[in-house]
Amino acid sequence: MATRDHLRHDMAIRRLTVSHVEDLTPSMVRVTLVGDALEGFSAPGPTDHVKVFFPDPQTRELTVPELRGDGIHRPADGVIISRDYTPREFRPAPFGAAELDIDFVLHAPDAVRVAPMDRAGGGPASAWAASAHPGDEIAVAGPRGSRLAPRDVQEVVLIADETALPAFTRWLAMLPQSTRITALLDVADEEVEPYLTEEQRARASVEWLYREDGPGQLEEAARSLQLGPDAYVWAAGEASALVPVRRYLKHEVGLRPDQLDVQGYWKRGIVNRDHHEPVDPTDPD
Repeated sequence: MATRDHLRHDMAIRRLTVSHVEDLTPSMVRVTLVGDALEGFSAPGPTDHVKVFFPDPQTRELTVPELRGDGIHRPADGVIISRDYTPREFRPAPFGAAELDIDFVLHAPDAVRVAPMDRAGGGPASAWAASAHPGDEIAVAGPRGSRLAPRDVQEVVLIADETALPAFTRWLAMLPQSTRITALLDVADEEVEPYLTEEQRARASVEWLYREDGPGQLEEAARSLQLGPDAYVWAAGEASALVPVRRYLKHEVGLRPDQLDVQGYWKRGIVNRDHHEPVDPTDPD
């Protein structure tokens, strides 16, 4: 059985400042955040997520809920704009400033920080990331809890699209070195590949699936897997693309609930989808 321990964290809403912006690929950008409010930040799970609050693109005002003793309160004025993101890396700093990296997917693989979109296909989150500069302010809430990587699995399959690559790299870092890792990465084209370092590529057997080559590749690749009886599979990305993969692994392969975790990070045509919703509402867990 794949055991994933759960941790709870004290709720915190942190106002932070951009210190650095780095283009990772033509379609992905990393924003590094700093601030005294990062003291006590913790995200030890591979699938941890934070809620990021962005300025109103019309007024450029950042409106953030208030955390009080009796709970979270919405301000009387202002527009709250938020999206969930994976904290790519947190670097505590006993000397100097702590840093938090968050990676954003931009609009198109052939556009560098222009024509931005968010996970739903167009919106303020990636628009902000596409034009972010040092000194800009945003806010980060959470994570509220963490699910740690399983400690007792020998074989893991990781399936991800661009939006799930930050979590994918966290899996690579947090799984035991003795774990055999196979990865199916469903991306637009080969320009996404530089997102992974050489060390990360060496950590797993990676198969790149380019969507520009046509549909159906992800399910076909999943069906070609040779899974052991105790394999653990994590998949995240566009919900509709993951439905046939989940159905195959759950109903045909027969993976147990503790062996299979499929998360729809976004869904075409749906703005700000809650990733906690079932990937397949007709067949929930």
